[in-house]
Amino acid sequence: GDITFDSLNYMTLPKGTTAESNRGRGLFGGGVSPAGTNLIAYIQIQSTGNSTDFGDLTRAATLVATCSSSTRGLWGGEYPSAANTIDYVTIATTGNALDFGDLTDGRYNFSGCGSETRGLFGGGHDPSVIDVIDYVTIASTGNATDFGNLLAGCNGVSSASSPTRGLWFGGSTGSRQNVIQYVTIATTGNATDFGDMQETKHNTGALSSQTRALVAGGNTGSMVDTIDYVEIATTGNGADFGNLTAARQGAGTVSNSRRGVFASGLTPSSTNTMDYVTIETTGNATDYGDLDPTINHFPEGLSDSHGGLSE
Repeated sequence: GDITFDSLNYMTLPKGTTAESNRGRGLFGGGVSPAGTNLIAYIQIQSTGNSTDFGDLTRAATLVATCSSSTRGLWGGEYPSAANTIDYVTIATTGNALDFGDLTDGRYNFSGCGSETRGLFGGGHDPSVIDVIDYVTIASTGNATDFGNLLAGCNGVSSASSPTRGLWFGGSTGSRQNVIQYVTIATTGNATDFGDMQETKHNTGALSSQTRALVAGGNTGSMVDTIDYVEIATTGNGADFGNLTAARQGAGTVSNSRRGVFASGLTPSSTNTMDYVTIETTGNATDYGDLDPTINHFPEGLSDSHGGLSE
């Protein structure tokens, strides 16, 4: 018989799992504790609470960079060896990381971003300051390929993305800078000037929804708690969003399409506090919970639902 029904007269249940509809899981890996750590911890971004153990990287590492698709997360580089190692995990499961391939140049204190298909790694030390941008195809394994160059060699940058654009914020070229720069992820080529942050600083933390990027904290010569935002599809200078719960540098970040979490950092002592904000509004951050204290500061985060991925 007729199995159709009028959706105006009956309740239509949402499709997908709770994790899919609420997007999603955020992972933090590496960090200083006070030496590098191999620990990976995770949270559910849409909730609050303390982190849970996920597994281990293939090596103890800090000042690494990350990128991720909705299924796979990557960590690249290492301090102080300026290694070229890239690890990966499957985000939906727990377990230890596996070898993915190598960066074009070993480095540390750099930052990654990307889309569902492509991950980008830019800047860092090798041990001199470099401007190199690499890319990988996240769904496969293998070595990175040259993408282009940042506007100048810089370290201590942070990055975020929409499904089409990758942005890098601040950093140091030998002196701190306030520049925001961007690339089109699906192409290759050099970065273009986007605008300026409100402050000149490095060691910030950045995250995004599909439309808006936030950059927070950092070191201007002292720790700051400020949060800037930009609309990714345009160009222009950062605008005031609000403040973290405490001034810090070296925070790790994760986000879904609605919420961003800033975790750990130096205040100037180490902290394992996590803050969260609602990305599409403005206002001050709220306490989320605590990150595993083994991941002390300078952790690097990734998620299955960040701004570089389409909903």
